Amino acid sequence: MKFSEIDWAQWRPRETATLMFIRMDGMVLLIRKLQGMGAGLINAPGGRVDPGETPRQGAIREAQEELKVTPYEPTEAGVLDFEFTNGYSLRCHVFTAATYDGIPTETPEAIPLWIDEREMPYNQMWADDRVWMPLVLANRKFHGRFLFEDEQMLGCEIDVAPRAGVELAS
Repeated sequence: MKFSEIDWAQWRPRETATLMFIRMDGMVLLIRKLQGMGAGLINAPGGRVDPGETPRQGAIREAQEELKVTPYEPTEAGVLDFEFTNGYSLRCHVFTAATYDGIPTETPEAIPLWIDEREMPYNQMWADDRVWMPLVLANRKFHGRFLFEDEQMLGCEIDVAPRAGVELAS
């Protein structure tokens, strides 16, 4: 499968997921994922959206489950569409929050890590993160499309809003 062969206009994900980036004072709360998809990699708390749940509700729940924190007033930063060569597909809604309640706590799913936003450990993250994470940090909305084989990125494209407040088509 090649990236150029995917009809993204007709593409539909099998599952919906979330990522939640809590950002404070130039730092971002990330996790070292201990199990499931991407185990061993650094990422944000997140996971699949449960039936009857909005992506925003799922992002908050996942932060509570993985780190024992509750983010307040999350805003959507972007959307990521993933196609995998094994047939799996996923749409991920990316959120940010500037405040939270609780103490980031290690769980069976994740180890909390406060990382300086200027020193993102891209070499320990999914390959696509280096494409869109700088947009999160710059408060730029985006919609990205990615093709993966296992953890290897085979292709991507990304649309970026020209300035804050401009919506991208979903």
